[in-house]
Amino acid sequence: MNATLQEEKEYLEEIKEKLTLAIRRIDGSVKQYSDELREKKEYIHEHQSGMDEADMVAADQSINRMAFTGEAAVGRKRKLLKLGQSPYFGRLDFVPQGQPVLPVYIGMYSFIEERTRQSLIYDWRAPISSMFYDFEPGPAAFTTPSGEMRGTIERKRQYKIRDGRLEFMLENDVNIHDDVLQRELAKSSDDKLKTIVATIQRDQNAVIRNDTASVMVIQGVAGSGKTSIALHRIAFLLYRYRESIAAKDVLIISPNKVFADYISNVLPELGEEHIPELGMEELAADLLDHQQPFQTFFEQVAALLENPSPAFVERIRFKSSFEFLGQLNQYLLHVENHYFTVRELRVGSTVVPLPFLLAKFRTLHRVPLLKRFALVAEEVRAYVRDATRRKLTNQEKATIGEAIPRMFRFHHVPDLYRDFYRWLGKPELLKWDHQGQRLEYADVFPLIYLRLRLEGLTAYDHVKHLLVDEMQDYTPVQYAVLARLFACRKTILGDVSQTVNPYSASSAETIERVFPQAEVVKLYRSYRSTVEITAFAQRITPNPNILPLERHGPAPVLARFGSQAEELQAIQGLVSTFRSSGNHSLGIICKTQRQATAAYQALEGPGVQLLTEESTTFQEGVIITTAHLAKGLEFDEVIVPFASARTYHTEVDKSMLYVACTRAMHQLTLTYSTELTSFLTA
Repeated sequence: MNATLQEEKEYLEEIKEKLTLAIRRIDGSVKQYSDELREKKEYIHEHQSGMDEADMVAADQSINRMAFTGEAAVGRKRKLLKLGQSPYFGRLDFVPQGQPVLPVYIGMYSFIEERTRQSLIYDWRAPISSMFYDFEPGPAAFTTPSGEMRGTIERKRQYKIRDGRLEFMLENDVNIHDDVLQRELAKSSDDKLKTIVATIQRDQNAVIRNDTASVMVIQGVAGSGKTSIALHRIAFLLYRYRESIAAKDVLIISPNKVFADYISNVLPELGEEHIPELGMEELAADLLDHQQPFQTFFEQVAALLENPSPAFVERIRFKSSFEFLGQLNQYLLHVENHYFTVRELRVGSTVVPLPFLLAKFRTLHRVPLLKRFALVAEEVRAYVRDATRRKLTNQEKATIGEAIPRMFRFHHVPDLYRDFYRWLGKPELLKWDHQGQRLEYADVFPLIYLRLRLEGLTAYDHVKHLLVDEMQDYTPVQYAVLARLFACRKTILGDVSQTVNPYSASSAETIERVFPQAEVVKLYRSYRSTVEITAFAQRITPNPNILPLERHGPAPVLARFGSQAEELQAIQGLVSTFRSSGNHSLGIICKTQRQATAAYQALEGPGVQLLTEESTTFQEGVIITTAHLAKGLEFDEVIVPFASARTYHTEVDKSMLYVACTRAMHQLTLTYSTELTSFLTA
């Protein structure tokens, strides 16, 4: 039963030997598949002339089957090699009622000894593994497909195994999770988001393993691990429903390419294939057939930070409200009832009755409005055919096909979108005179929503699970688009305190109005930052519910300088100190892209990277960026330059400052010249 540390070390060596043997067996199988595949291809090449079509199809299927089996074996080998580095991180000694003790070792993946068919390592997602996260020693239970299994946990251990060597083992008489968590959080950050399977907390585990919610909304404070939890939830669902859903059936909507790169390792590390990812702008361009140029969200926020006109703010605020979505729906009802004006339609000597036309249009109410005309035309052709008892000429068919759409006031969605503002009596709220002119970002999704309702779109019917990150940055209309476009399960996550545009922010409650069936989970425990950094950020945006993990570090520093030149010189010194600190990442987080570019030009050197809207990768070292692009990322150290009253004074600025400060894990420094922002003097 491996009661001592020495016994655990010996057992680890046994497991590593068994993993090595399994890898050798797979190598043998892969070689065999490869040889058979080569022989099969040679045989086909030599006998091709004498093979009929059925033989060729059968040969193709045989080759594909062999290739697939070979690829699966290679994938299994990859997992076994990873297990060889760190086979397991936890152990439970579980005693089911009336049965002998069952030692359960839990790792990233499962490992079954081929000869005995005995489970030596259980996948962290297996039902039995859930007890590791949910129970301390004592009474425990887990759910199996055949019902609940009850029993007792007699022992609980946690291990840190790196490069096949046992670094430490913790016994169940201490709170295992807290101790391991502290060790993990005290480390330096990586250039990729890490898996958290060894440190998943009970409340996080409940979210990850929830397989009943059709829409799960995760509202989590900065540093609560929202994104990690959501990705582990996807990995769990792919494991739980592996017969019906694969990685290609999931879609992640991420805020930008840098963030997408930052999270790209998590699912492959968990043994899942890469999952397709799209930005909201890419989705919009696709839904507009790449025909309509528009302002990006990044450009909208940049305009709000640089030079916001009151009229621009008002347009954004209005189009981001729940009432606006209601008005769009009312307009669509108005269009349905008033814009199809039936007129006399004569085909030869036959007159089509007006009530017939109207009835046919109305009975198709489930069909998108602009798609009904062709169907009504078919009904009219059938009516005329029955009335005249003869076939219609091509000219008559064409006459009917052209006459029906002419009874409708508009034929194109952009024309209807312009008409919507006239109908509202607020034409000044649309700055879009003609197609081809750039559309403001606030108009992009309302236009798409009208297109969805009036024309219907089915491009994303294949998606079986949608993951939406940074939920606070999307409006009710955007959620209404997602609801109609993706009829699948959804995981939606974010933090209303971290909006980069308070004029268009959505809370969990707003999202619930679009998805009344949503299950909302609120995460208040913050793991990223030290207590000192979390308390400092609370001065900017107070949240009485936030619970920082008890991890301490240096107090944030506010450094004043006589001029911006002095400030940049001091930051150069801080960069030099960072290089010799042993930390991996330093984020220099500015308010605007213009400031970030100026800082980059002043500090340019080896290992200094500037992130822009076009950036696609996140690397370790010194990163200069904006708060907008830094969302979702974390750094060992953060410097927020130019933290003066002149830089940070509006509501948007306040959000940016909060986001910038909450990126720091261990150390936070703010520099300024002239007067400090009032958000920090209160």
